[in-house]
Amino acid sequence: MSDIKKVVLAYSGGLDTSVILKWLEETYDCEVVTFTADIGQGEEIEPARAKASAMGVSEIYIEDLTEEFARDYVFPMFRANTLYEGEYLLGTSIARPLISKRLVEIARETGADAIAHGATGKGNDQVRFELGAYALNPDIRIIAPWREWELGSRETLLAYADQHGIPVEHKQGKKSPYSMDANLLHISYEGGVLEDPWAEPEEDMWLWTVSPEKAPDEPTYIELGFERGDVVAIDGESMSPARVMETLNRLGGANGIGRTDIVENRYVGMKSRGCYETPAGTILLKAHRAMESLTLDREAAHLKDELMPRYASLVYNGYWWSPERTLLQQMIDASQEHVNGEVRLKLYKGNVILVGRRSASDSLFDERIATFEEDEGAYNQKDAEGFIKLNALRMRIASRRNK
Repeated sequence: MSDIKKVVLAYSGGLDTSVILKWLEETYDCEVVTFTADIGQGEEIEPARAKASAMGVSEIYIEDLTEEFARDYVFPMFRANTLYEGEYLLGTSIARPLISKRLVEIARETGADAIAHGATGKGNDQVRFELGAYALNPDIRIIAPWREWELGSRETLLAYADQHGIPVEHKQGKKSPYSMDANLLHISYEGGVLEDPWAEPEEDMWLWTVSPEKAPDEPTYIELGFERGDVVAIDGESMSPARVMETLNRLGGANGIGRTDIVENRYVGMKSRGCYETPAGTILLKAHRAMESLTLDREAAHLKDELMPRYASLVYNGYWWSPERTLLQQMIDASQEHVNGEVRLKLYKGNVILVGRRSASDSLFDERIATFEEDEGAYNQKDAEGFIKLNALRMRIASRRNK
């Protein structure tokens, strides 16, 4: 790739990407365009502009993508009730397709020859970034410095920064022992003591949630309004997707909701232990399933449950832009036409407790049929005899043979 003259770099302004910026200039003798995305990580991103400018970057992209992230990525995923390996709400995974999309778009806008990212050669993110980029531009060229350079540790990165006069804040304060990634859906923690799967996470590690033991003694009640499978209101107040996420993160975090400790199977083949805080996602999953329980046909709901693990693997492994994920999404979205109504929840000491659900126009729950009292002829119990005998026929035949 010696002919590369301009590269778009996914840039945070931290140590890794600051070193990558300089390394790209030196190694490829190219111009670097920086792209920094605000996807709700809760950190000020404007300092990245000053850092990039100080390093001589002339084309700097700083973008607020929180609403697009919530509306076009998080909400569609939650319509599928997505869980990877039964526990992980895919907070990191779902952010990568959006970043890949903007990298490719900015490369086209600026006439860049390639894109670059700071994902390591051990993790899933390299796969997610690059599969997404290739799906959107099959001819895109990608530079992954961690797979090329000899800088293998934080110490070597710091030494490189010192040698090249890179302005990084590595001598101020105490550095977290964890590798963290945050966005509107979650914050993740890896490394440090967590590399021992037997070690309990330290309480001061958690940043978004209070411990369930210290959560309020009085529960918090909330009512979520759904339209076509998406939450559009909280306690009767209409909200945008991003504001829904922000509000539920605040309420869930205050009640100790959303902590998980997982050993997951990475796509590259290794097992990895990580801890996650996903307050809004934990609440959304519980509420959405409750809304579907009232409004979604039994077989449609069961089919969604059968397909969900496949959908989750596609998101986790980086196939958001694949034909199969798109096809699954179309089916999932079609199933949400009647998922409308309200769900009432009680948030209490780490628990999301369902206390009510209703749908004025789309409920499939018929009190006349379900009642234990007199149903006034809405259901003929004698019909059950033939239903049972017909369904038992094959088993009765097999039983006679076996005897």
